[in-house]
Amino acid sequence: MVRIVFVALCLTFSICLGAVFADEPVDTVQSVIRAQIKAFLEDDADTAYSFASPAIRTKFPDKIVFFEMVKRSYQHLYRPGNFAFGRSKVLGDEVFQEVLISGSDGKDWTAIYDLVEQPDGSYKINGVMMLQTASGPQL
Repeated sequence: MVRIVFVALCLTFSICLGAVFADEPVDTVQSVIRAQIKAFLEDDADTAYSFASPAIRTKFPDKIVFFEMVKRSYQHLYRPGNFAFGRSKVLGDEVFQEVLISGSDGKDWTAIYDLVEQPDGSYKINGVMMLQTASGPQL
């Protein structure tokens, strides 16, 4: 009887542990995104740029040029009203994370982040696609 209880506890523990590790990349990338948005809000180009992947750093080798590009092309990420995390998808060493944004202009946006795992185990932002979300019916 003791052996059965022990086996059951081990199975329960391994299932729970597996669930914790399954969420780990998603939790990590959400922390990265949250930290970069915080850096944008604080006009901290150094910190915001530190989350850019090597591919983004190749396109924008200067943090000031990167920061100005974000201000121009991603103004809803640079100055979001509110934001919340939506769906996510882990594909190998890449994580796609949906971020729902209430823009400062009053419009709703969806940002699809692409983050890539680095050799040191960290995740860096490899790109963002912005989509304006259609508003629902007015009630």
